[in-house]
Amino acid sequence: MPVVLRLMRHGAKKRPFYRVVAADSRRQRDGRFIEIIGHYDPIAKPHTLKVDTEKAAKWIAVGAQPSQQVASLLRQAGMKLGGPKAAKTETAAAPKAAKKKAAKKRAVRRKASERKTEKKAARKVAKAAGKPGKAKKKKTK
Repeated sequence: MPVVLRLMRHGAKKRPFYRVVAADSRRQRDGRFIEIIGHYDPIAKPHTLKVDTEKAAKWIAVGAQPSQQVASLLRQAGMKLGGPKAAKTETAAAPKAAKKKAAKKRAVRRKASERKTEKKAARKVAKAAGKPGKAKKKKTK
């Protein structure tokens, strides 16, 4: 049973109030949960955040994954959370090579289509003649 720490929405329409809960990841957002860890009120000025950091630390130690928003709130509450660990493998160099190849590919400018060059030339002529607005293009069949 993969456990996540997530926000559970409560409150009236357009007046959200959230509970920070430990829940089974397969359950819906406002569905059954295992334990309430705290609450968060974003409407209050300044916003209210009350989290039992001991309970949160216990769940994280057991393997629960906090959602992005809950992780941010836990950091605000003063908890130290480790960031995602980068795997040091040979594949780490592969994205850099792909970026260089893409940059080299973009360095070569594409040739503009004949239609676009004609439109650009017509705009220059219209601008030089002092006529405001769009220049009329010739119809070709």
